[in-house]
Amino acid sequence: MKTSTTKRGPGSWSCILAGLALFVASVSSVQAARPSGKIGTDWGDPAGEACVTCHASESPGLYSEWNNSQHGQAGVNCLDCHKAGKDDIDGFMHAGQRIALIVSPKDCSRCHNTEFEEMDGSHHAHAGRILASLDNLLGEVLGGPAVVNVGCKQCHGGEVEIGEDGKPTGDSWPNTGIGRKNPDGSEGSCSACHGRHRFSKAQARTPDTCGKCHVGPDHPHIEIYNESKHGIIYRASVDEMNLKSDKWVAGVDYSVAPTCATCHMSASPKEGKTHNVGERISWTLRPPISNKLNLVRLDNGQEKDIPGDNPELPAVGSSPEWAKGAKVVEVLTWEQRRQKMKNVCSACHTSSVVEGHYGQFDALVDLYNEKFARPIAAMMGELKKGGYITPTPFDEKIEWVWWEIWHHEGRRARHGASMSGPDYAWWHGIYDVAKNTYFEWIPEMKEVVKHKDGNEHFADELLKKYFGPITGHDWYFNGLSKNQLDVVRKGFEARYGKGSMK
Repeated sequence: MKTSTTKRGPGSWSCILAGLALFVASVSSVQAARPSGKIGTDWGDPAGEACVTCHASESPGLYSEWNNSQHGQAGVNCLDCHKAGKDDIDGFMHAGQRIALIVSPKDCSRCHNTEFEEMDGSHHAHAGRILASLDNLLGEVLGGPAVVNVGCKQCHGGEVEIGEDGKPTGDSWPNTGIGRKNPDGSEGSCSACHGRHRFSKAQARTPDTCGKCHVGPDHPHIEIYNESKHGIIYRASVDEMNLKSDKWVAGVDYSVAPTCATCHMSASPKEGKTHNVGERISWTLRPPISNKLNLVRLDNGQEKDIPGDNPELPAVGSSPEWAKGAKVVEVLTWEQRRQKMKNVCSACHTSSVVEGHYGQFDALVDLYNEKFARPIAAMMGELKKGGYITPTPFDEKIEWVWWEIWHHEGRRARHGASMSGPDYAWWHGIYDVAKNTYFEWIPEMKEVVKHKDGNEHFADELLKKYFGPITGHDWYFNGLSKNQLDVVRKGFEARYGKGSMK
């Protein structure tokens, strides 16, 4: 059977091309669909129409993200966010308009003022202040500015420098660190969680967004979440999470599992949403020794954590010296902060589960504090006071060992308990704390004492003074008891036969 071929003349090709053009135009028309109404009246700055038209061809990916966003579909255009005032130091002329590359939280506050005010005083907004910390010192000295720029500052945020052309300098931009210091004086970056130009609610609600920064040896929150029952169920049922919901109320809009945002920011039937990520935190798990946290809010939008189980807290309306003229507008005790978190838990759990979790969590923190952190911190203080180690940080090995005990292993243990991650509470947590205490820190302490005194007597005295009264350290001084070994032996032999434990 022959296959016939038909030649197409110029007229035929014209028809085909015209049809393709019509198809492309129709697709573009759908893609570029805007809200009904008059530009400049019903939606957006009228001058922004030119921005949209140009970026649709010059940067189609950026345009597509914006166009498919809630901003785009509500008529918020490029100029509404990027327009710069005449006094903005990061402003420059572009296509006849004075614009700024950086859209700061202060810019976002023109429409999202409540979210801005909640974020502005939070730990997230202040994350850039780590630049005056030991963590940053390590980065700058051990590594160097280049690694700090692409490492520390990309999570914590850095100060964005502006060149003579009004644009951010290459060594400080791009930067979406959560505590970025912006040219307009504001702190924070909304796009750290709501990636530009989509600014998606769903993205901010996923654990992966938080996992960009809450990861690694000192705060492996994403790994802990993934191993927890919450994380396991979330991954198995993510299509039931209703992440794009406007309300997104736990137990109402979804019930299969919480995410980081659920517990720390989002709404439940008994608790409203907030952009203050630390408001529901009752323990601080970051420093060498954990403390309960009480929250004091000021009328300038800032806040202060006051540690302690029952500290003296300022009264509403007062102006404590540390507030520098600002007045107290709200005080939340650690119990009240904890109740806010419990209100979220209760959307899906009974009180027995919630109270049981907090009982186990508190017990682990107390164990870490009382058995390891407090006595070791006290001994480190006596070593410095006695001239066995210098006041300068990180110039002796013992300081590095202690740093990792509390900054790495101790944090992992505490966070593992807080988020129901058993492996991080024990094997990556207290197990490593104990191992490095007994077989790294104590030998090093004896070494620094011997180096100065020629003997280990002072080290032995410190251990008896601070570890001796603690029952949990009995085995270090006296070895494992016969009873303890017999319990293990009987259990081992019950599984594997008599004489199996050698």
